Amino acid sequence: MKRLFPDYTYGAGPRQNCWWDDTISAPDWPVLSGDKSVDVAIIGGGFTGLSAALHLAEAGITVAVLEAGTPGWGASGRNGGFCCLGGSKLSQAAMVRRYGAEAAASYEQVEIDAVQLVGDLLEQHGIDADTHSKGETQLAHSARAMEHLRRSAAASGTLHEAHDLPGLGLGGAFHGAYTNPVGFALNPRKYLFGLTKAAQSLGASVYQNTTAEQIAKTQSGFEVQTGSGRVRAGNVLICTNGYSSEDVPQWMSGRYMPAQSTVLVTRPLSDAELQAQGWTSDQMSYDTRNLLHYFRLMPDRRFLFGMRGGLRSSPGSEAAIRKTAQRDFHTMFPQWKAVEVTHMWSGMVCMSRKLTPYVGHVPNNPGMFAAFAYHGNGVAMGTYCGRALAQMVRGREAELPLPITQAPPRFPLGGWRRVLMPPAYAAMAIADRLSL
Repeated sequence: MKRLFPDYTYGAGPRQNCWWDDTISAPDWPVLSGDKSVDVAIIGGGFTGLSAALHLAEAGITVAVLEAGTPGWGASGRNGGFCCLGGSKLSQAAMVRRYGAEAAASYEQVEIDAVQLVGDLLEQHGIDADTHSKGETQLAHSARAMEHLRRSAAASGTLHEAHDLPGLGLGGAFHGAYTNPVGFALNPRKYLFGLTKAAQSLGASVYQNTTAEQIAKTQSGFEVQTGSGRVRAGNVLICTNGYSSEDVPQWMSGRYMPAQSTVLVTRPLSDAELQAQGWTSDQMSYDTRNLLHYFRLMPDRRFLFGMRGGLRSSPGSEAAIRKTAQRDFHTMFPQWKAVEVTHMWSGMVCMSRKLTPYVGHVPNNPGMFAAFAYHGNGVAMGTYCGRALAQMVRGREAELPLPITQAPPRFPLGGWRRVLMPPAYAAMAIADRLSL
């Protein structure tokens, strides 16, 4: 395998002290040993891969899921747990300019359908994932940002002026907010393992510590080589997102950009501490910065706070981004400066050059499909794209809008493309400061 970041990124360091690991024990998946033949081999055991496995198994199709790490090791087991609208980083206006009004509207509906799909799966399979929050609230970090929210607010949501926020339990130095009614928060690790259990109950095979090292084309389909065995399959699904390899398959090279997100969780807060800050709502929220922060009060009264921004991956840079995250948390919620942060970790989200997700065929490889680039919103969009992949394998092409069916072009600079990120992040940081 050939990956974009150093080995540290794919080791234990960034993930160490992840809160979700304390909430549910990992299932004991076996390691693949020897040869196995199935209808579909799925590379990646996150939301996308497990959703695809579940929907294929429901149709009686044999599946083997190959996870390079332990259960829930990747982004699906360490994200912020926001099941919400998102997946693209294009504004509505940019989406319309690029693809037309009809395609943009179709994509908007896909985002809504993706959230609904997660809700349906939770209910259908009896998955208890600690869900809470009625929709998602975006909080304006400046007066200019609030003016933008006023102009862009949809009729389906609710606009809140600054004086409304204390009564809603959204205390802080915010200039107003907008609540979209679509979405909810959850424990991502409980959701992922619930999907796994449902897929396994229908016959899906799931393997841990089984890295797909090479994919070879055969007369009957594909052969996926791992360090401990191989899987022969008629179809292969690439579901690795920000933890993808440049050469498994070669087509992935340059088409994805991993970016770091860092999360912290506090000890449980007392009622007095919540009242002191004025934050008593369980609404999942994020701010209007380009380099955004996202946060929510969880059912056990711990507070989760996350942010984008880490550009390098090493023990030193990990320590630095964790320090920055804690600084930003204390700046935004100053009454909690003395509250202990008990857990903090990092992981990779994934972007595409065209700033929209992709789900579809891998060109020039009949029977191979891929889904990736959810831009930090993989709970809903990853689940939805996994189901879409299952439909494609079955020859039932999903009714997907143009923005996510066009294969993403490669980023410039190939294996050196990470150098594009610092100037891009610097520009976003400057724009955030100018909007104050």
